[in-house]
Amino acid sequence: MKLIIQIPCLNEAKSLPITLRALPRKIKGFKKIEWLIIDDGSTDETSKVAKSLGVDHIVRFSKTKGLAQGFMAGIEACLRHGADVIVNTDADNQYNAKNIPDLLKPILEKKADIVIGTRPIQNIEHFSFSKKKLQQIGSWVVKLLSNTSVEDAPSGFRAFSKNAALRLNVFNSYTYTLETIIQAGHKNITIATVPIAVNKEMRPSRLLKSMPSYIKKSITTIVRIFIVYRPFRFFMSIGITLFSFGLLIGLRYIFLKYVSQDGQGHIQSLILSSIFIGMGFQTMMIAFIADLIAVNRKLLEDIQYKARKEELSKKEF
Repeated sequence: MKLIIQIPCLNEAKSLPITLRALPRKIKGFKKIEWLIIDDGSTDETSKVAKSLGVDHIVRFSKTKGLAQGFMAGIEACLRHGADVIVNTDADNQYNAKNIPDLLKPILEKKADIVIGTRPIQNIEHFSFSKKKLQQIGSWVVKLLSNTSVEDAPSGFRAFSKNAALRLNVFNSYTYTLETIIQAGHKNITIATVPIAVNKEMRPSRLLKSMPSYIKKSITTIVRIFIVYRPFRFFMSIGITLFSFGLLIGLRYIFLKYVSQDGQGHIQSLILSSIFIGMGFQTMMIAFIADLIAVNRKLLEDIQYKARKEELSKKEF
């Protein structure tokens, strides 16, 4: 079996040597271990440093495309290079490389197809109180949407079997961490978690430029994921709320006009009721259309999975 460890990078010439120095070249259960770097349009000498340190494969973008696209480009490159298992880690040496065998164990034992390293969030000193709480809230929301039990959804320290990697698709441009878990839950891909250790902070997180920005992007990401993977529930909930609000206003109008015999005015209530009932009905119709689109997307993903699998099998021959 071949293991490829991929590392998304953006201007990591200084931190990359420390990260690579900790990575293993031999692990029980694998005949070959290779390293792959995704250089996301770095302006320093990240690729040059990677080559000098013995990195086997380099995927380089001429322009920065973001963490999510870099992650997917790495996954596709790993599959092309014959990976049976893929480990994703960060270039800033946040995750302890000694835990890589722990990530791989459930996959080798055929107990899971995706394994996520769970950090001791509450014990990480360089995480602020607000960041810890946001991590917890984000993980809780992802658990609800994906029907999984992942405690550390934002963790990027992960292992993927070949079959799981073939099924991955990331639509979000901000981060891949939340979306891949929700996808796995919807596609019945087995996920396991293992406790991991973290190293001292080498540099501030590039995803967390400021707390307001992080909150805004996280909320936008979660809402967008909810719309993509639970469209019927999302639009139907809004539609029923609007329809019910309009119905209540309409009932109020009927009560005031015919029950309380207050026949004067209240035409505004009737107009407002009609508007909300109309909006609610239209939104409920959108829910059915969105659900049909979601079904079509699932069918296309199944076709894509089979095409990817067939393409890789041809290359093996």
